[in-house]
Amino acid sequence: MLITTSENIPNKEIVEILGISRGSTVRARNVGRDIFAGLKNIVGGEISEYTQLQAESREQAIQRMIIDAEKMGADAIINVRFQSSMIMQGASEMLAYGTAVKTK
Repeated sequence: MLITTSENIPNKEIVEILGISRGSTVRARNVGRDIFAGLKNIVGGEISEYTQLQAESREQAIQRMIIDAEKMGADAIINVRFQSSMIMQGASEMLAYGTAVKTK
């Protein structure tokens, strides 16, 4: 599956637009990560525990978006975007979405 943030794919012709493909996940922090994050907040610097959590969330959202596009019969997803939002205290959603297309 070809995935791009652009609206065109070099050397490919988009022959059909199939619709919006999306994938999301909701993740919550855990106590262990919060303890380390609290300590890093005191001394400053990157909170790698949360960086890792966000990276895992993005990858899962991308995989779910790909599965959604495959169900539509797509061979590419263009205009891919990411969005995150807080669902509740300590839990956030990561959303990946784009336009599922067929190419030639």
